[in-house]
Amino acid sequence: MKSLVLAEKPSVAREIARVLGCKQIHKSYIEGEKYVVTWALGHLVELKMPEHYDKKYQTWRIEDLPIIPDKMGLKVIKQTSGQFKAIEQLAKRKDIKDCIIATDAGREGELVARWILEKIRWRKPLKRLWISSHTDRSIKEGFQKLRPGREFDHLYQSAVCRAEADWLIGLNVTRALTTKYQDPLSAGRVQTPTLALIFEREKAIQSFVPKEYWTIEARIGPLQTKWEKNGQQRIFSKETAGKIASKIKDQQGMVVSVTRKQKSEPQPLPYDLTELQRDANIRFGFSAKKTLNLLQRLYEHYKLVTYPRTDSRYLTTDMEATMNDRLLGMASGYGEEVKPLLAKKAKIAAKRVFNNEKVTDHHAIIPTEEQLHLGDLSADERKIYDLIAKRFLTLFYPPYKYEVIHATVEVAGETFTASEKIIIDPGFKKISGHADENELVSKPLSIEKGRSVSVQSVQIEQYMTEPPQRYTEADVLAQMEKYGLGTPATRAEIIEKLVDSEAVERKNGRFYTTAKGKQLLNLVNEELKSPELTARWEKELEKISRGKGDPEEFLRNIRKQTKQLIMEIKKSDKKYRAHNLTGSKCPECQSFLKERNTKEGKILVCSNLQCNYRKRKDPKLSNRRCPTCHKRMEMHQGKAGLYFQCRNCNIVEKAEERKQTVSKREERQLMQRYAKKEDFGTSLGDLLKAALEEKE
Repeated sequence: MKSLVLAEKPSVAREIARVLGCKQIHKSYIEGEKYVVTWALGHLVELKMPEHYDKKYQTWRIEDLPIIPDKMGLKVIKQTSGQFKAIEQLAKRKDIKDCIIATDAGREGELVARWILEKIRWRKPLKRLWISSHTDRSIKEGFQKLRPGREFDHLYQSAVCRAEADWLIGLNVTRALTTKYQDPLSAGRVQTPTLALIFEREKAIQSFVPKEYWTIEARIGPLQTKWEKNGQQRIFSKETAGKIASKIKDQQGMVVSVTRKQKSEPQPLPYDLTELQRDANIRFGFSAKKTLNLLQRLYEHYKLVTYPRTDSRYLTTDMEATMNDRLLGMASGYGEEVKPLLAKKAKIAAKRVFNNEKVTDHHAIIPTEEQLHLGDLSADERKIYDLIAKRFLTLFYPPYKYEVIHATVEVAGETFTASEKIIIDPGFKKISGHADENELVSKPLSIEKGRSVSVQSVQIEQYMTEPPQRYTEADVLAQMEKYGLGTPATRAEIIEKLVDSEAVERKNGRFYTTAKGKQLLNLVNEELKSPELTARWEKELEKISRGKGDPEEFLRNIRKQTKQLIMEIKKSDKKYRAHNLTGSKCPECQSFLKERNTKEGKILVCSNLQCNYRKRKDPKLSNRRCPTCHKRMEMHQGKAGLYFQCRNCNIVEKAEERKQTVSKREERQLMQRYAKKEDFGTSLGDLLKAALEEKE
């Protein structure tokens, strides 16, 4: 008898099959003596759409809302139905005794597998592989410690509640707004409050009134000081600033206090997904989605980091024994930092990182014991790995220690202060590289209390108060985390939805609310804009996943909420005007055309929702990148055939076939396989020749 192993993706299934010794490769599965390994392609099954309950829902009408099925049904996704049927056939085999769920170890991964199993009416025993990395060791240990499937029933219930809540709220509100105001208006329980947070910052900027202020700096004895009163250094009156400067000019002062305090900054904890996305955005300008994609590749393809979609920054106590193996895996790329640690059999200095109670479904993101080959990674993959690796290495170094010296001087009744920071021990900042160069003081303050000092120079500086800045992606992620909007796994997707629906736009790395987004927030229900409401829902979903919440009550409340929201939209007398209407008319129905920005460029679409007319306004963008600015090039058809042109640099390239390249990873694999054979040389050309001859 054999076990059916269900992975989430083919790439993961192949790795699991290899470790389990399965060698019989078929189109939809890989078989061995004890296991049959198959895979999903992400979701193979999804919730039925309204038209599957009643064909009348194919046409969007506000009179039909809300659509609330008595029981939510499932359907097989048409595009991937072939793989679903293959799994269904495998499940019917008489030699299959049980199923091992090996999808991603999280809420969404559980849903991927359980919906497939529910649709094929699985009734045999169920087990769960729950691992945080895809290294050979992790897979082997995971299969030795398989857990009963029933342990994850609550996680599945939570995933179902999340999916049904998003369907009920998002689908109904989106249909109601779209049909009432005759424009595609998207809303949802997470994206709408996120949009509201971005707009609140926009309003703060628009209502901001700048004010002039002045500061006073003075050279007093050996000290460079600043005027201060009640902790405030800004003076909002030019006349007052002038009077203070005149009063202290050429006067004598007294050092009234000199304090020295030694301080210590602990090592930062390892990354969870949200903080990694924030740091990557701040340092490299990466979007949350890009960071997640890069991280997923480091996890799945290279097996260099642990499970990405985690909200924990702690490690379990049993992981302490694996630290040296992880250092060994990193040594080829971080020898200078790692070798001293291995020589001393280093232990983690930041012991607080080991805390079982603060580890949720998964521990923090850290390197695995897999051998690192930095040359295999792309430049962007290397940047993300470097953040994770250096954050991990800081755990082995002592805290950052420094001394703060603060002096206070009184002159003619006015107070001036001077501060200095002196590094005692850079500690973990040797690795993170965050130590402030200005802190490396060669001549620390040398002054004592009670000393008389004279004012040598006074300078007044004029400034203007500045408005708050618009949110970066890092800021939006921080706000979503603060208010409990979404999960680490879904936040990147929510941000992209807001951009794709044209509710917000990115400009120079910051988010601006569009005219459409502002109108949408005016039309949408007040309750749906509140971060607190969605945060309560997320907390309830978390309780359900822990077995402490009631899924049926949660969904009853969501259904009740849906009815209330739709009733409010129907009764609303608010107005809306499409922000992107043009003066051109549709050639098919004579309605005005709208201009939309898409990833493929600008397109013109009919404003009549019943009309499907659309026309490309800009030339189509290709996947070919400009060699100068690296932006996607436009595709054009000329007399000589297809050619590519960069809109920014005006560079033109013919549509000639580009040379095939071999990655460094593939080159190394070829070297290992063929270089030892006497008949072949070791150049890349010889190795490729050997590979081709073997295929023939």
